[in-house]
Amino acid sequence: MSSSPSPSSRYSTVAIAFHWLLALALIGVFCVGLYMTGLSFSPAKLKLFNWHKWAGVTILFLTVLRLLWRLTHRPPPLPETIANSMPTWQRMAHHGTHYLLYVLFFAVPLIGWAYSSAAGFPVVLFGAWPLPDLLSVDKAFAEAIKPWHRLAAFTLAGLVLLHVAAALKHHLMDRDGLLARIGLGKAS
Repeated sequence: MSSSPSPSSRYSTVAIAFHWLLALALIGVFCVGLYMTGLSFSPAKLKLFNWHKWAGVTILFLTVLRLLWRLTHRPPPLPETIANSMPTWQRMAHHGTHYLLYVLFFAVPLIGWAYSSAAGFPVVLFGAWPLPDLLSVDKAFAEAIKPWHRLAAFTLAGLVLLHVAAALKHHLMDRDGLLARIGLGKAS
């Protein structure tokens, strides 16, 4: 068993806040997306679709801010004891999963926004600020890209589950204090 990561190996308070805010937002928007697609056409369904689009654009905006923060504030390296105990494939999976998560943080809302634009349903943020359409109305193209939004969302959900499973493995099996880096538990 290793000790908890030192304070210097913890992410900054801002990075931790972005992580957990986006985690909660992604879970919420995914659950609403699953729920709303099963509803029959109604005012409630339209309201949920609008909320889903607002949430998606907000997640996109927060992701831009998070990426800017990450590019200007280098994340702490993995503690040496953890990095040295991970096989090469795990380190590659660790980095690859993080890169793919960032790609999908952008891809999912952008594909959804493109679909909404092509379908002729503009995004009006919080019901007050109309956003520009990403594409002109083209119903056939909208139907062609609609499955891509779903596929990207489910791929993102799968990667999030993989990320959570890896974190739980470190916490419950390895007991290496890795979760303390992102604000759960105490650093030594």
